Amino acid sequence: MENSEPAAIIRPEHPASGAAAQLIAELDAYLTPLYPAESRHGYNVEKLIAQKVEFFVLYRGAAPAGCAGAQFFPNPQTPDSAYAELKRMYVRNTYRGRGYAKQLLRHIENLARDRGVILMRLETGIHQPEAVGLYEKSGYYRIGPFGDYGNDPLSLFYEKRLSVGG
Repeated sequence: MENSEPAAIIRPEHPASGAAAQLIAELDAYLTPLYPAESRHGYNVEKLIAQKVEFFVLYRGAAPAGCAGAQFFPNPQTPDSAYAELKRMYVRNTYRGRGYAKQLLRHIENLARDRGVILMRLETGIHQPEAVGLYEKSGYYRIGPFGDYGNDPLSLFYEKRLSVGG
């Protein structure tokens, strides 16, 4: 039996594009009832652009199914302390359970490796057990707040050292 289901393809996308902006709006709508405003640390479209976050949309055929971005924090004085942060990762509910979040995460990790960055970091919330499970199964371990993040009892912080060979 031939599988006629379209393949999932990840494409770079401007955060203000229709598909990206819609996915970001859906993510915000999902997070709003889970966390108070002061505990929602995700960038809006304007800040994604201003901070030069590289953004990607995963398409299933012509339908946008999910998104993720990467913000790079280089450190020319100490290259080993440079890192990339996963931003605005989201998969639409109707597309969950198909491995798309893992595919997006690997895409961002490969992008970091391609840039010579071997440290990934992220912030997520305590009320997102599926996300926490994905990150922990993917080799991320808990750390304290990093960058501009402060202590927030509703936030979890993770990092992962990427292997050079993939």
